[in-house]
Amino acid sequence: MTGPARQPYTYRRRPLAEPDWQRLPGWRDVTTADWESAQWQRAHCVKNIRQLRAVLGDLVDETFYADLERDQTTTATMSMLVTPQMLNTMDTSGGEAFRADPVRRYMIPIHSDRRTDWPSHPYAARDSLHEAEMWAVEGLTHRYPTKVLAELLPTCPQYCGHCTRMDLVGTSTPAVAKHRFGLKPTDRHEAMLDYLRRTPGVRDVVVSGGDVANLPWPRLESFVDRLLDIDSVRDIRLASKALMGLPQHWLQDEVRAGMERLARKARARGAQLAVHTHVNTARSVTPLVARAATAMLEAGVRDVRNQGVLLRGVNDDPADLLDLCFALLDEAQIMPYYLYLCDMIPASEHWRLPLWEAQDLQHAIMGYLPGFATPRLVCDVPYVGKRWVHQPADYDRERGISYWTKNYRTGLETDDEDALTRRYAYYDPIHTLPAAGRDWWRARAAA
Repeated sequence: MTGPARQPYTYRRRPLAEPDWQRLPGWRDVTTADWESAQWQRAHCVKNIRQLRAVLGDLVDETFYADLERDQTTTATMSMLVTPQMLNTMDTSGGEAFRADPVRRYMIPIHSDRRTDWPSHPYAARDSLHEAEMWAVEGLTHRYPTKVLAELLPTCPQYCGHCTRMDLVGTSTPAVAKHRFGLKPTDRHEAMLDYLRRTPGVRDVVVSGGDVANLPWPRLESFVDRLLDIDSVRDIRLASKALMGLPQHWLQDEVRAGMERLARKARARGAQLAVHTHVNTARSVTPLVARAATAMLEAGVRDVRNQGVLLRGVNDDPADLLDLCFALLDEAQIMPYYLYLCDMIPASEHWRLPLWEAQDLQHAIMGYLPGFATPRLVCDVPYVGKRWVHQPADYDRERGISYWTKNYRTGLETDDEDALTRRYAYYDPIHTLPAAGRDWWRARAAA
């Protein structure tokens, strides 16, 4: 008989721990009652460098603050908004530790993080997935045959630097003047519901934004309750990064009681209600996050699932991905579901991975997790949709161009005879290409 084989990754349970917020100069007097209050968390979000300095003090040196200010005033596509919960999970043990921290890298990007050779891909776009082009009514993207995305609002409790909806979500920055909805929220929501009543081919509604945690609970409950009155709607997913970034919101009595009412109604009519969150690193999974996920499951939702984003310096290592998945699954009852390649928005090349690297990561994590909890790594291809990273029809590694096909038409292609045979392109970051590929792109840019 032989013993267990030596493996590239070793599984071990890592009990969750809430980092001590009182280690931070600005929060030395914050009580547990305050910390677990959603109202306190919202009131003490960090929105600018002055507030960040007030919390961290000299735990971070002045060169970091200067680097951050340069990014905020010249390059950032998202304004700064970080909940205390998220800031507390960052490593503040030293200046370099804070710079290297994975949560910091995507929540508080600095100018020196960004690339100087190709800060943006030539084909980067504000609405990189062309969601607004596919609006059936304002804010309702009908991209897939049986699924829609309902963007109820354009704000979040926290703003991620890599936000795929950076053209619409959040306040304007010096680099990006945000678009705005034209209709009043109540009129937009009613138009969405009316469209769904008239379109029985849609069975699946992702309720998002922005983040649904920023919608006053009575308005969110009313919208979902009316969705459940539409017989053709069988799946409803509430999208909220705040389950991780502001778990205190989902632990409020009003929210828990309301979710129980919605889950009870969903079960009564055979529909599925789930919560989707967005966690990118195991550092973010704390006891409060686990409590919030458990509260949703106890309220009766079908599942709590995670949709992360693959980001350089955050989770681009197989061990980091597996640590994240096991923390979610074992400690918080959150199902690892998807990990997306970072979308091709402006100023994101320092985050993005090439397709081949995502393929290698998918291969590396296979066999460790249960099959039902092994996340699919996907590429969200413009005008196509989510595709597993091993599904390109062709892939030019030298120039970093992958080609994809699809098996359905969007609303933009109702009469397009070639939609199902056309090949759609997706592009790797140019700095990851071999020399010949980089030369080809430089020549193309010059021309």
